[in-house]
Amino acid sequence: MPSTPFAARLVALYPLADRFVTPLAQLATRIVFGQAFLLTGLGKLRNLADVTAFFESLGIPLAQVQAPFVAAVEFAGGALLLLGLGTRLASALLASTMVVALLTAHRGDFAFDASLADIAPLPFLVAVLWLLAKGAGRFSVDHLLARRAPRVTD
Repeated sequence: MPSTPFAARLVALYPLADRFVTPLAQLATRIVFGQAFLLTGLGKLRNLADVTAFFESLGIPLAQVQAPFVAAVEFAGGALLLLGLGTRLASALLASTMVVALLTAHRGDFAFDASLADIAPLPFLVAVLWLLAKGAGRFSVDHLLARRAPRVTD
C-alpha cells in the first residue's frame, strides 16, 4: 500500500500505462521478432541442403524432413507475427523450434560463466512465449477478427 500521495498517484497510473504501453510492446515484439524469424526461415529455405546437413550433424532424426519443416515454420510464423494473425499458434510453433535449437545446436552454450544474452535462441524463445501468453495486441489482424466475431453467450 503506497504511503505517500506521490506513490499513490504513481500506482494509479499503472493501469493507464498498461493500457497504452502493452499494445505498443506487443506490436514492437511482433515486428522485431517476426521479421527476424521470417528472414531466418527464408535463409534456411534458400539453403536447405546446408541446413539438412547441419541437422544431420546434430543427430536430429529425419533431418531431410525436419529442415524444410523448421524453415517453413520460421518463415510462415514470422510472416504471421508481422501481421498479428494466428499469433498464439505461430508463437507456440516458433517456441518449439527454439526449444529444439536450445537442446541441440546451442546446448553447449550453457556454461557457468556464460551470459544468457549470448545464447542466440533464448531472446527469441522469451519473445514468443510472451506473445503466446499476451496475444497479438490491439494493433493486429487477430484483434480485428476478434472484434468482428459474434459474441457467444451462455
